[in-house]
Amino acid sequence: MSTLVHSVRLLGSVSVDSDRTDGWALFEGGRVASAGVGGDLPAADEVVDGGDGCLVPGFIDIHGHGGAGAGFDDGPEAVATARAVHRAHGTTRAVLSLITAPIDDLAARVAMVADLCDADPTVLGSHLEGPFLDPGHKGAHTESLLRAPDAASVDRLLEAGRGTIRQVTLAPERPGAFDAIRRFVDAGVAVAVGHTNADADTTRRAFDAGATLLTHAFNAMPGIHHRAPGPVVAGLRDERVTLEIIADGVHVDLELIATLFAVAGNRIALITDAMAAAGSQDGRYELGGLAVRVTDGVARLEEGGAIAGSTLTQDAALRHVVAAGVPLEVASHALSRQPAHAIHRGDLGTLDVGAPADAVLLDDALAVRRVWVGGHGA
Repeated sequence: MSTLVHSVRLLGSVSVDSDRTDGWALFEGGRVASAGVGGDLPAADEVVDGGDGCLVPGFIDIHGHGGAGAGFDDGPEAVATARAVHRAHGTTRAVLSLITAPIDDLAARVAMVADLCDADPTVLGSHLEGPFLDPGHKGAHTESLLRAPDAASVDRLLEAGRGTIRQVTLAPERPGAFDAIRRFVDAGVAVAVGHTNADADTTRRAFDAGATLLTHAFNAMPGIHHRAPGPVVAGLRDERVTLEIIADGVHVDLELIATLFAVAGNRIALITDAMAAAGSQDGRYELGGLAVRVTDGVARLEEGGAIAGSTLTQDAALRHVVAAGVPLEVASHALSRQPAHAIHRGDLGTLDVGAPADAVLLDDALAVRRVWVGGHGA
């Protein structure tokens, strides 16, 4: 079945003027068959009037833990439940982030995600957010389970993942971290610096060893000080590095996020870091075995009060950063093309002809009207 979406501002296609509001795209065979502006429109089985809205590439979330009351750590049914709510908000493909757990449990979970990847191409793989983290910046991770990366554990996880571990977060100051970075990178895994007490120099050395991401910049790491610039400045100054940002207005001030975009907008990946309460209601939840209380949409550990992920969806992140002054095209790039690039999936995150037909139709208030995954309505 073919679908034509017309009368839109079309972003994410190098061949189409993104300033025009008479853009159109034809989806056929699961891919973008053609795209353009004005003129005679091609025939299609389904024709969708975009109403002068905006058609953008499907959002790609490379760091999220769940939604709709379900967590990605809890098995295939929980994954399906959580993915459904995020897909409705425009996230067409996602990496499933797994919270710190014993190595045996993590191996079983990355194997579960590998099985899901075989069955569902919208599941891009797993993200190990732990256990190789700094206890002093543990966030919502169980401190007793945090450990330095050893070769046997790294190899076991890689073997269990069968090539589907897309990202791993680690603290580079931990013993064995640089060997682990190189081992993960050699296996095709994007390594992120995060949950760390590293200074700028240690962070730079991690990037030189092969790390290319900064996990939720500013959160669970030293901030910027005028005599101690820290990991964020190291990431901003390195063109090889993608900076994850949680744009919910709670984790990082939105004016600061707009400033980061002004400095390195093409290297920012907007993430949700969403936990089970995303798309659900306030109340009591659990994350990695820790009790979490969600009040007014903000998730915090019941013990200690640390922020415990978010309740964010990607469409809300888009609206937040655009309201803060980030151009829509730049914000869209941070939700699609850049996260795809960060996990070595350059085939995704675009509406160029030949690309998978993953798209989101937004109205003039940037609310989601329609979502397509592989050309099919989601």
